[in-house]
Amino acid sequence: MVDQSRLWDAHAAAEYDTPGQGMFAPEVLGPTVEVLAGLAAGGRALELAIGTGRVALPLREAGVAVSGIELSEPMLARLREKAGADEIPVVHGDMTTASAGEGFSLAYLVFNTISNLLTQEEQVECFRNAARHLAPGGCFVIELWVPQLRALAPGHGGTVEVSEPGYLLVDTYDLLRQQVVSHHVRFEARVDGARGARLNRTPHRFIWPAELDLMAQLAGFQLESRWADWDRSEFTADSASHVSVYRLPR
Repeated sequence: MVDQSRLWDAHAAAEYDTPGQGMFAPEVLGPTVEVLAGLAAGGRALELAIGTGRVALPLREAGVAVSGIELSEPMLARLREKAGADEIPVVHGDMTTASAGEGFSLAYLVFNTISNLLTQEEQVECFRNAARHLAPGGCFVIELWVPQLRALAPGHGGTVEVSEPGYLLVDTYDLLRQQVVSHHVRFEARVDGARGARLNRTPHRFIWPAELDLMAQLAGFQLESRWADWDRSEFTADSASHVSVYRLPR
């Protein structure tokens, strides 16, 4: 079993934040925070795998009281450079088992992070742990990519997802175990003028939307909404990702 806390080490934490760009861009964070603040409906929110505070910090600025759970100590240390424990309380632990309290109106898990759990059993336990934190009628929001298996050529087990100057992303698939390994290759100039390459690999377990819905039912949730993105655009068979809102009965 892969130790996720070792994957998200000090080096990964130092490179994670890209202020104003990529997933930190205002056009990405703005709709995310708007949706989550609306679903919190004046109550408290819990972010599973809170990381360096990409979403939690602007959500708190929007007036939502946010707590978190985080497995990686280096990622948590980066968050603590931005906000103290009195501002955003965080429990250091596994999002499948760690407890940050009860009575939350909203729990959320963004940017594909549930796929960092590499077995179906762990993913189900993540839903159950979210349910334990929520008040009756509370909701759990998951942002997740849709497996792009149609892009796999016959006889090939991988796809090139990104190819741009200085960076290459290749995903390789184990279809029987629903496992994907993302191979991140970054090309860098060395001091001697030569070019070198640095390779990082991150494993995932991909989940079909229907399987995700069944996991939710096992934890007592029902699907309330599913969009293709945080702008609430329609989810279709061609959507590459989804934002799914699950709710507990009142």
